[in-house]
Amino acid sequence: MTTEATLPPTSASPTARQVWTRARGVLLALVLLLAAAVAIAVLRSGAQHGRLDPRSADPYGSHAVAALLADHGVSTRVVTTLDEARTAAGPGTTLLVTVPDLLTDHQQSQLHAATAASGGRTVLIAPDTPSVGRLAPGVTADPALSFGTTLSPGCSLPAARRAGAADTGGIRYSTTARDADSCYPSDGLPTLLRLPQSRGGGDTVVLGAPDVLYNARLDKQGNASLALQLLGSRPHLVWYLPSLSDDSAPDTGNRSFFDLLPSGWLWGTLQLFIAAALAALWRARRLGPLVPEKLPVAIRASETVEGRARLYRKATARDRAAAALRSTTRTRLAPLVGVPVAQAHTPEALLPALSAHLHGDGPSLDSLLFGPPPGDDAALVSLADQLDALEREVRRS
Repeated sequence: MTTEATLPPTSASPTARQVWTRARGVLLALVLLLAAAVAIAVLRSGAQHGRLDPRSADPYGSHAVAALLADHGVSTRVVTTLDEARTAAGPGTTLLVTVPDLLTDHQQSQLHAATAASGGRTVLIAPDTPSVGRLAPGVTADPALSFGTTLSPGCSLPAARRAGAADTGGIRYSTTARDADSCYPSDGLPTLLRLPQSRGGGDTVVLGAPDVLYNARLDKQGNASLALQLLGSRPHLVWYLPSLSDDSAPDTGNRSFFDLLPSGWLWGTLQLFIAAALAALWRARRLGPLVPEKLPVAIRASETVEGRARLYRKATARDRAAAALRSTTRTRLAPLVGVPVAQAHTPEALLPALSAHLHGDGPSLDSLLFGPPPGDDAALVSLADQLDALEREVRRS
C-alpha cells in the first residue's frame, strides 16, 4: 500500500479580507465622487429653474422684467403653444420667442408666416443656425460666439442709444438687409439686429443673448432700459415659451432608434472606428522573424522534470507519465540498435532489432516499451527503473 504526502494548499486566490483591504480605497473614492456629484446636482438644481419665465423670481427667471413692464402699462401673457402665439400676433402686440431653436422646421415656417406682415414686433432670443434663417430671412449666425457680455450700442437705434452699454454678447449675426439696425457689435459683427417688415409697419428684433432679461442681471449696465424698450413698444406682450409637447409639431409616425439620433452620428461612428483601428495597429504585436533571447534566469533540467512530475502526480496522470517515459526511451534506443528514429515507435521495427541486440526477451520488451499504463504509483516507479536498466544494458552491449 502506497501513501502520498499531502502538500499544503498553495492557492493564490486572495481572501475576503485581502480583497477588502485592496479595494476599500477605490470604493471610498467612488463614494466621495458620487456624494459630490449628488451635492452639486442638488445645489444647482434650482439655478436654471424657470429660465426666461416671466413668472419665475429665480436668478435666471424674468419676473422683474414683467413687473417693470406692468408698471408701464404693458400686459404680459404667457403662451406655450404655436397656435396661441400665431393667434396673438398683431399690430399692438410684441411676440417674444424665448427658445426659437426648440421649434421644428415646420413650426418655424408657420411662425414666420404669421408674423411677417402682422404689424407687430417679434423678438427672437439667441436663434442659431438654421433657425435664424427661417424666422428672420437674410440673417445668418456666425459660428464664433462673443464672450464679452458688456458692449456699446454702436448704432443709431433709439432704444439702444438710450440704454447705452448692455450685457448683450452671445451669438453674432450678419444680414443682407440694407435697412437693418445693427447694434452692439463684437469684433465687427452685431449681437442685436432690428429688421423692419416690408409691409405692416412691424419689425423683427434678433438678440444674441438673453442676459438683459434675467432677474440677476437686470440692474447691470443698461439692461433694464434695453429690455423695457424692446418689449414695451406695444401695449401687449405675448411671452412664448416653446414646449416639446406642443401638438403643432408635425406627426412623424413611428420612428426608429436611428431616426432619433443626431444627423452626424454616422460620421462620428466612422471616426471612432478609424481611431480604434489605428490604436489597435499601434498596440498590436509586431510580426516578424523570431529573435533568440537569453533567458533571464537559468533553470536546471532537474527542476523542470520535478515540476512536470508534480503536475502529473497532482492530476493522477500515470498514463501520460508512463507514455512520456516509454516514448523518450524508445527514441534513445532506436539509434543504438540501428533503427531510424522515425520508426522508433513502431513495434514491428524496434522490437526485433532490440531482441537481436539483447539475444531474446521479446515478449518482456513488448510489455515494457508498449504495454498498458501502470495501475499505481509504485508500478510507475518500477517502470521507470526497468526502462533505465534496459537502456544501460543496450548501451553496454
